[in-house]
Amino acid sequence: MQPLIASAVLLAALGLAANAHAFTPAGDDIVYEVGDEAFEGYLATAEGEARGTVLIIHDWDGLGDYERRRADMLAEQGYDAFAVDLFGQGNRPASTQGRQAATRALYEDRERMRSLTLAGLAEARNQGAAEPAVVMGYCFGGAVALEIARSGEAEGVAGYTSFHGGLGTPEGQAWPEELPPLLIAHGGADSAVPMSDVAILTEELEAAGATYEIQVYSGAPHGFTEFDSDRYQERADVKSWAAFLAGLDEWL
Repeated sequence: MQPLIASAVLLAALGLAANAHAFTPAGDDIVYEVGDEAFEGYLATAEGEARGTVLIIHDWDGLGDYERRRADMLAEQGYDAFAVDLFGQGNRPASTQGRQAATRALYEDRERMRSLTLAGLAEARNQGAAEPAVVMGYCFGGAVALEIARSGEAEGVAGYTSFHGGLGTPEGQAWPEELPPLLIAHGGADSAVPMSDVAILTEELEAAGATYEIQVYSGAPHGFTEFDSDRYQERADVKSWAAFLAGLDEWL
């Protein structure tokens, strides 16, 4: 990334983190159906012709202002962004127990996890989002992004990114031979996803001949990109966001 672009990214990230409480969405909430169920995503579109689309997969608390902010940031960079909803319209669990239940239901039904994610990608395209697409996610959403990558079921996807997401490969799954590039942003102090998982994933991706990059940020805990949380680490957030934008510049 060129120095001037990197500086702009840094200042934008710092400014957005500092003014998170004042956030006003610039995009639109989009209600869509999958089967007979209603879901509510969020679409932010680039001004002018977009370079491609980023599908954002939410954390364990469901789609909220955090994902909306990230979508708006991407739109400002010239990309369309659609934050998918995997829990259903109005299901935004506030308690730890509720969040665990919502994510557990999808971890135990991987087919539904994949179908809802792909339905979100299809809805983004129905809304006119630009091609091709990149799939990314945070924490739970990062694990989902890797699930989609392993499945090989998504068409027209140019890359995948996980921010402090789960990295384990479920029993019975494997990485395909033809795989778009992967970017893994991981915290060195992540107690939820240990470095041993990073090592195992590295071995799996090497065996598959994948093109990937794993960045580990010293002292960064699980959830290090989450604004307004005690886990937020500005340095790791800014650096990982710049790496992601550089990936988008290469892939789209």
